[in-house]
Amino acid sequence: MNPREWLLNLPRRYKRLLQVFADVILVWLSLWLAFIVRLGFDHGVDLLGEQRWLFMVAPVIAIPLFVRFGMYRAVMRYVGKEVLVAIVQAVTVSALVFALAIYWFQADTVAVPRSLVINYWWLSILTLGGLRLVMRQYFLGDWLEAVPSVPFMKQPDHLPRVAIYGAGSAGNQLVAALRMGKSMRPVAFIDDDDAIATRTIAGLKVYKPKHIQQMIDVTGATQVLLAMPSATRARRREVLAALEPFALHVRSIPGFMDLASGRVKVQDLQEVDIADLLGRDPVAPQMELFERCIDGKVVMVTGAGGSIGSELCRQILASGATTLILFEHSEFNLYSIQQELNSRIAQEALRVRLIPILGSIRNLPRLREVMTTWKVDTVYHAAAYKHVPMVEHNTAEGILNNVIGTLNTAQAAIMTEVEHFVLISTDKAVRPTNIMGSTKRLAEMVLQALSKELSTRIFMDAADEQSYVNNTRFTMVRFGNVLGSSGSVIPLFREQIKRGGPVTVTHPKMTRYFMTIPEASQLVIQAGAMGQGGDVFVLDMGEPVKIVELAEKMINLTGLTVRSESNPSGEIAIEFSGLRPGEKLYEELLIGDNVSPTEHAMIMRADEEFLPWSELSVVLHELLDATEQGDCLMIRQLLRQTVDGYVPQGEVVDLVFNQKKLSKQAVL
Repeated sequence: MNPREWLLNLPRRYKRLLQVFADVILVWLSLWLAFIVRLGFDHGVDLLGEQRWLFMVAPVIAIPLFVRFGMYRAVMRYVGKEVLVAIVQAVTVSALVFALAIYWFQADTVAVPRSLVINYWWLSILTLGGLRLVMRQYFLGDWLEAVPSVPFMKQPDHLPRVAIYGAGSAGNQLVAALRMGKSMRPVAFIDDDDAIATRTIAGLKVYKPKHIQQMIDVTGATQVLLAMPSATRARRREVLAALEPFALHVRSIPGFMDLASGRVKVQDLQEVDIADLLGRDPVAPQMELFERCIDGKVVMVTGAGGSIGSELCRQILASGATTLILFEHSEFNLYSIQQELNSRIAQEALRVRLIPILGSIRNLPRLREVMTTWKVDTVYHAAAYKHVPMVEHNTAEGILNNVIGTLNTAQAAIMTEVEHFVLISTDKAVRPTNIMGSTKRLAEMVLQALSKELSTRIFMDAADEQSYVNNTRFTMVRFGNVLGSSGSVIPLFREQIKRGGPVTVTHPKMTRYFMTIPEASQLVIQAGAMGQGGDVFVLDMGEPVKIVELAEKMINLTGLTVRSESNPSGEIAIEFSGLRPGEKLYEELLIGDNVSPTEHAMIMRADEEFLPWSELSVVLHELLDATEQGDCLMIRQLLRQTVDGYVPQGEVVDLVFNQKKLSKQAVL
């Protein structure tokens, strides 16, 4: 066992005794040096014999004050500026008391030089503080880099070498955390601030971004850690673009708000957020819009355990709702979001009642019972099947869940006099090529038609002859893909890269709109507050992103290279698997050109045609009949007649329908 490990393993009381013993020696040393500084070495030594009583008094005064100021409570490995401040305070007070003792007793002894106490004061600060800093570096191993010639002090070379992008306070904290953790070896800073470029901070040279290759050659860095917690996404995108050409694995520390809230620490590294690659800075919500349908109201979210539904619940939680009803058909998803939200309610002392309800949107009596029991004011309808190939293979279930489920939820809202109803729609509803997109457009049309009805009877319930007055304001919000949602390509790409590839992309020309889940949820809530009844709102999704380029960036930023014809030695290949059933190369957000701005810069209002309820209800009955019979050809025909722009691709791929067809052919 080396001396450092032996000292670290000592019991706490022995460590304190060693510190006290060392401090007594340092007090004597400081006092002796104070004489030498004032009188010179020869004359100072002669006087020591006459003033030995000072060497007895000094530690008797100093040590109790050191204890009182907490100098022995600090852990030596983590000594910081707080301990140094405590040393200055303790030494200052002890020097003043020491000066009083000299004044009181010096009449009976040889006179003591007046400057002795001042010299004793600054020398004590220097020796006591210096020893603690040296010991901290010794225990942490940081001075091994500064003294590479000492064999037992060298840092292990097997640690991955990392450069820190950002030499500010976050970067310095990260360097300290990495040195303490011993899992990585920081070797350089990268910063574009000309005032600090080429200088040395915390023992590390600062390189400009244009000198990254030089930094790699000199230091051997294989990773870059972004220490830019408060940078905008646009700025982070610029940095990532600058780092992409180099074989460096890029990771980052969490965002500023996460650090400020205490949820994470600087040393909690994470993979680069894909949102940083998009460079979209979210727009701060307009609070008047944000709270209009939530503050002081009972709010219900269907599909509350899904990716969009759960984020809506998080946004709603702190927006003044009196009650939040989580309506979810998956027991596990409902339990997960309930536990998360309950924990947040307890932490932030929020005054909101959380109601977890298991149920299906295909069960109209259950929906009506829930809305009646808690007198729901606002419904956010996020429950839907969204995976394009999965719905294509299960046509009838897609119809029943996305269309009839939406109709049930809307009619339950009318029956219970819900004020606001907001449907979460998708860009796949625009000129769809798949069942999922056509069901979502049909769900929009259902709400558009119902919004024009002053009163309505309940669909599929002949026994209920009552006509219900419609006081519910229906709104639809349409947007594209959200990062991290169920079915998103991002987690798939990460897993494929982790396994060593290949990364599978359906088509080299495939493009998609992307938005973060929190940003989409905030805009959904604000758009829902602007609806007048039957409105279709479209979110500004920015520029579409080519999926293959996104895959390439993700590969490069993990420090790997793309294997291709031009680079056959690359580590990760990209393979094109072909379009899946119902997939489109490009997505659109608008069916027509009738679009107008709203009071929010990121939200547009679309004016789109729809069938009146008298005609649409007939189509829905026919669609239900075809669903019950499992007639996918009839379902496809009805959707083509009803949904504007629906052009199915290829043959029917419904699994049950095709299996039945095969069985009939086998019999024949």
